[in-house]
Amino acid sequence: MNPDLGTRTAIITGATGFVGYHLTRHLVASGWTVHAIVRPQSKTLSLLQMGNRLTIHRFYGSTAEMIELVKEIKPDIVFHLASLFLAQHQQRDVVPMIHANLTFGTQLLEAMSACGVYRFVNTGTSWQHYENKSYSPVCLYASTKQAFESVLTYYTEATPLQAATLKLFDTYGPLDARPKLFSLLQKTAREQNPLPMSAGEQLIDLVYIDDVVNAYCLAAERLLEGKTAQKSESFAVSSGNPVTLKGLVSVYEKVLGKTLPIQWGARPYRPREVMTPWNRWEPVPNWLPLIDLETGIRKIVSHVG
Repeated sequence: MNPDLGTRTAIITGATGFVGYHLTRHLVASGWTVHAIVRPQSKTLSLLQMGNRLTIHRFYGSTAEMIELVKEIKPDIVFHLASLFLAQHQQRDVVPMIHANLTFGTQLLEAMSACGVYRFVNTGTSWQHYENKSYSPVCLYASTKQAFESVLTYYTEATPLQAATLKLFDTYGPLDARPKLFSLLQKTAREQNPLPMSAGEQLIDLVYIDDVVNAYCLAAERLLEGKTAQKSESFAVSSGNPVTLKGLVSVYEKVLGKTLPIQWGARPYRPREVMTPWNRWEPVPNWLPLIDLETGIRKIVSHVG
């Protein structure tokens, strides 16, 4: 499904998250030596099952500690997926979000610079482009992603660092523990309790996890093989075929063979709801999504079943 990059060593952050877990599993299965940097409290049981090509490092917060980790590992490339995602934040979330989405990544870049590690795959979000603007954050989370890109710009201009930022749309697939739409639909299908939702006219851009992993691998290949056109590149990981929330539920019902008790219009749209996804983007070169929505949903349903 992706290019053979040979035996490589990578650092990955966010390996306990949905996308990070699948990317880690794929890299290990492809023969990579992978080092996951995780928070002290992270649950790593699923990662421990990947074998001896994966090493887990618990990070306790100091820049000096991060430098020692990078120096010890000597990676060919770093995949940065760790983040704190909140669609709507509370006051108590401000400091943790800044730390997770800005401070931690900056410590990582500083450590890479100190240790002569100069290939970096970053993770952004389509929510940095509310109403299709060149920059307008949907929420505080999106603004922290933009702030980190500004930090990344400093390191790519002041050091030999080369970077690719992948801006993700909605991702989905099996083994997704996030409390997102498909988890709600699965619970509703199982329990048949009414599910209040918005009017359902917003467009959603969904990309199946295997296609997302492939995008990361292709971005890494560009950096490792010197194919980049400039020191910092930015790409979107989009299906190119957004569907309304109502249309998505309709496909889910078709695959499941039953109607769900959805109460359309029972909830208001969120503040700054994305009605039409960002579409002024460039895809990762040579990347195309291969799994259409119905096929992806069938994979989820068969996995749960």
